[in-house]
Amino acid sequence: MSRPLRMPRAKLMVVVAAVTVLSGCASVNLEQNLSSANAATGSFTDGQLTLARGQNERDALRQRASDLLAKPLSQKDAVQLALVNSPSLQAIVAQNWADASTAAQSGRIANPILTLERVRLGSETEIGRLLSFGLLDLLTLPMRKSIADQRIKQAQLRLSSDVVDQVTQVRQSWVRAVAAQQTLTYTQQVVASAQASAELSKRMQAVGNFNKLERARQQAFYADTATQLASAQHQVTAAREELVRLLGLDDSQAKELKLPERLPALPKEPLSPLDAGRQASKGRLDLQIARADYDAAARAQGWNTVTTYTDIELGVRRDSVFDKTEGTHSTRRGFEVSLQLPIFDWGGLRRDAMNAQTLAAASRLDAAARAAGSNLRESYSAYRTAYDIARHYRDEVIPLRKVISEENQLRYNGMLISVFELLADSRDQVSSVLAALNAEQQFWQADAALQASLIGKPTSAGVAGGGGAAAEAGAGH
Repeated sequence: MSRPLRMPRAKLMVVVAAVTVLSGCASVNLEQNLSSANAATGSFTDGQLTLARGQNERDALRQRASDLLAKPLSQKDAVQLALVNSPSLQAIVAQNWADASTAAQSGRIANPILTLERVRLGSETEIGRLLSFGLLDLLTLPMRKSIADQRIKQAQLRLSSDVVDQVTQVRQSWVRAVAAQQTLTYTQQVVASAQASAELSKRMQAVGNFNKLERARQQAFYADTATQLASAQHQVTAAREELVRLLGLDDSQAKELKLPERLPALPKEPLSPLDAGRQASKGRLDLQIARADYDAAARAQGWNTVTTYTDIELGVRRDSVFDKTEGTHSTRRGFEVSLQLPIFDWGGLRRDAMNAQTLAAASRLDAAARAAGSNLRESYSAYRTAYDIARHYRDEVIPLRKVISEENQLRYNGMLISVFELLADSRDQVSSVLAALNAEQQFWQADAALQASLIGKPTSAGVAGGGGAAAEAGAGH
């Protein structure tokens, strides 16, 4: 409908200026998002996340990557290398920027629409100008800005969560790659022992000092260990290439990658349950994300409830009428209000959908709160179990094996046992070392999983039975 009303030009300019100012309230800043993510994950990553937007920035990051690759890559350096070199992390940051920008856009008022008309009737020419905008958009702008800010916060929290997940994968992959190298070294020792035993049994059978059955047993064991060696060699390649992908290395960088010869030593003391609980209570990401999702859904429901019933547009009109016959010129001013009539659709289904979304968000928050303690207890159990097993191998099993080996060496020197028994004992010792190495690998993977769980991103520790490596290494013995 249209209703003539005179509106002073000064008031019109004030309205337009107010709309312009209000429309710029919701905004997003990439540096602010990165600062928030770095503040939330800084203690976890010990580094800074950044986004390379120009060639100079990309060159600087590549130089930093070259510096890190110039020496054997520790686990901490692997995380730093991923932060500056991984295209996957760069994609996560860029996508977060896009999501945050979209969220900020929802908190701005839509641009006004300028409609121009020119109508001619006989000697009269009418030129109409109509400037219109959504009245509900303007009235609910503070609420929509609040919702947009909440969605920006959600994007920031998800960025932190994604970074933690990526860093955890890098840490666990680094452990697997270094452990695979160590396993290959010890497997080669087993193969060398088995090969010597098989060759010796062959010669002894040739001179009649060994029967065919005993020689076949030694040969079969050598064949089994040769298969294990091939698997270990492939595992080195597979674990290394997995790390290469997570670090985002290209072919030239992959050739420069050097890893330490062995895993770090076990900590003197494990993290206590009290310390773990204290660190986790500082603010878990999973609970913050669930809370932010619920707050956003609840706020959006309040605003959208109004818009499901109707929509209102306000327009300011100024028409000029020219009459050639009488030579007159007149101006008409006024405003128009367009009201959407809820006749066919009262918005009930949309309100139901919003109610359901809010209930779902509340339930997810409740589920996250209930699962938080359980996830932490499970991660700590895996961590502590892996530590106890690895320490048991280090302090009990390996020293005992060393004593047995020394005693067998004395007996061999005294001609009380044969060379085959000495070789068998050597294989048993290496098998125990492999089992201890497997236990260390399990511990460091569980440690990475626990650190992720403490910050609120539970992940699998990948912890298996401690005796798996021993059983595999000793197969066929």
